[in-house]
Amino acid sequence: MTLQTEPAARPNPGDRNRPTMRAAKPGWFRAFWRWHFYAAFLVVPVLLVLSTTGLIYLFRFQLEPLMHGDQMLVEKPADMDFAQPYSAQLAAVERAHPDATVVSMTEPRNEGRSTMFSVVTESGEPRDVYVNPWGAEVLGEVNPDTTLSGYAVRLHRDLMAGRWGDHVMELGACWALVMALTGYYLYWKGRTARRRRPKSLRSRHGRIGLVAGVGLLLLLITGLPWTGVWGEKVQTLATDRGSSLWSTDPGALSDPTSTLDESLPHSHQQEVPWGSGKSEVPRSSGHAGSSVANIDTAIEVADEQGLRHPMTVALPTTEDGVFSVIGYAFDAPSDEKTVHVGRFGGEVESTYGYDDYPGLAKVVAQGIGLHEGRSLGLWSFWGAALMCLTVMASCITGPLMWWRRRPRRSARSGGAADRTLTTPAAPVHDPATEFRRPRVSMRAPRGRMPLRTTPTLVLALVALGVLLPLFGLSLLAVLALDHLLIRRVPALSHFFDSR
Repeated sequence: MTLQTEPAARPNPGDRNRPTMRAAKPGWFRAFWRWHFYAAFLVVPVLLVLSTTGLIYLFRFQLEPLMHGDQMLVEKPADMDFAQPYSAQLAAVERAHPDATVVSMTEPRNEGRSTMFSVVTESGEPRDVYVNPWGAEVLGEVNPDTTLSGYAVRLHRDLMAGRWGDHVMELGACWALVMALTGYYLYWKGRTARRRRPKSLRSRHGRIGLVAGVGLLLLLITGLPWTGVWGEKVQTLATDRGSSLWSTDPGALSDPTSTLDESLPHSHQQEVPWGSGKSEVPRSSGHAGSSVANIDTAIEVADEQGLRHPMTVALPTTEDGVFSVIGYAFDAPSDEKTVHVGRFGGEVESTYGYDDYPGLAKVVAQGIGLHEGRSLGLWSFWGAALMCLTVMASCITGPLMWWRRRPRRSARSGGAADRTLTTPAAPVHDPATEFRRPRVSMRAPRGRMPLRTTPTLVLALVALGVLLPLFGLSLLAVLALDHLLIRRVPALSHFFDSR
């Protein structure tokens, strides 16, 4: 992209008798269009991955049983009115996997679903073992990292590339915010052109973006707390000022052993409520060898504390560990609550829930619920699905619009703004040109931001760069590349139309 305007075009003597539609003067519209166009090269691939994987994860409860029905779906026997105790089901898992460590159990969602136990094999790999709650027999196992939703979560998080993948996704998300804001500006300024050609691909792209932009801004803002740069930085700043995106459990004062999200395998950490993930897990009071509590006791105690079913129980991993029972709060973040139950006497060691969160953590928890399409029931579920589909449509119609209108027989990168439309002044019969369409040259606009005359815009860019560090650094890198390389190398200058 370039921040400099193009020189005035020289008149062509052969066009003296032809009326010419001149391009608009350099300014906000042309500069925003150029930013919008070139940012798409990074944003479109990232948004396609985020929207596709987000849509898959949104429908995981419908998709996974279809692909793993033998393990996840059960049928209640006609002559049985009660399920087997969870301790009996746990024993069946331990017999089937004697070398594995059972780390958690999740209750069936309804009568037609099996009980899920998460285990870690001797080699350190996660497995989900499914048990028939009516007969306590093991139905099978699934590697959660290799399921459809497992791949979707890992791609959505960091492209399965660790920290560098996380940085790429965060960078794309930052530029997507800029894309959405510039897109709304272009939509407003281009309303006259849409009225002239209401059925054009450009008009459709604008109308789709009008809807997608709202959801995109919401999804990106609520997803930023997960990021490795912005999220960690904001958490540090919040902690230094006495607040937090999450919080340390004030009730876990008995020499905590770990945090709650460390109690589950990495493939199931998304089951831990966001605000409770970093809460500390206490030790059991009492003495080893006097254990009287088991997983059924933990469920009973948590039920008395008002937790909702189906519950997830992180099992103790040490002799003085606790049963950490997480209540179901999928459709209501305000119901998030965890109860730590001692393994010796079955007493409540500590509780921690939404009411204990600091104000900032409550806001983030509600934002996470909206991001995952679960806070407002079916409204947010189908709303999130619609947003994913409209973002995907925008990512398809944008490049398609450029492809259809790209420069013919040109080495330029192409764009969608500077056009020179020429028409004959009078009908002239020329068989060679009689059916030739008007010449249209589509290139990325050469506008520049009016920074010298608009100090407010300078302050806005600086503030955005400070608020989103990866965006600020990448913006400086792009500007340096533009001025130091693209504008100085003729081939690059011609390709990017930056002369």
